[in-house]
Amino acid sequence: MSIWTRISQALSALASGEGLSAVFDRLRTPPERSVAFTIAVIALGAKMAKADGLVTRDEVTAFREVFHIPPEAEAGAARVFNLARQDVAGFEEYADRIARMFDETSGTLCDLLEGLFHIALADGDYHPKEDAFLAQVAEIFGLPEAQFQRLRARFVPDAAPDPYSVLGVEPDMPTAQIRKVWRGLVRESHPDRMIARGLPEEAVKMSEKRLVAINRAWEQIQAREAG
Repeated sequence: MSIWTRISQALSALASGEGLSAVFDRLRTPPERSVAFTIAVIALGAKMAKADGLVTRDEVTAFREVFHIPPEAEAGAARVFNLARQDVAGFEEYADRIARMFDETSGTLCDLLEGLFHIALADGDYHPKEDAFLAQVAEIFGLPEAQFQRLRARFVPDAAPDPYSVLGVEPDMPTAQIRKVWRGLVRESHPDRMIARGLPEEAVKMSEKRLVAINRAWEQIQAREAG
């Protein structure tokens, strides 16, 4: 049974009136946690896309980029997205359920927020309501403000991303310590580690763009130190 079939079954249960708690309780153990992760991105992404009052084709396309949907699964994925849009549960409830499922120290909640940032920026515009939405989701997830700002620095084009903010370090930190942080972020972005955290294989492509941003930031810091 494909992941999209399992996701469709879970969302169909929600659409038929089964409680969100009951559905998520069935998805607490691997490999079903990857289904829960995908449902969370779908539901939160669909609700965030409407935060600025408009769901664009770019945002739907961004969701497809995050999830590597094969051609034979596109019909099922479209059904999943439509079911998520029809669900009456508020985004706070989804965010709370997923926060209870994943330990905030595992990195999975940060992975999920990263996917939402990708969707939010897909249309080239970052609306203040989307910023408020993501900040509230991060708060429900229990993510530190510094971690939210680090993600924001990587994605939001309101200024050139500060390399120290991208890595979550201070400019006055010793270079050796910054290098240690950089290497840790690279390790955490390895596909095997992301899958172990409960991400579906379809979502692991996010790590490629993350690694580009992390490595670029480290190169910029090295250049500044050398200069």
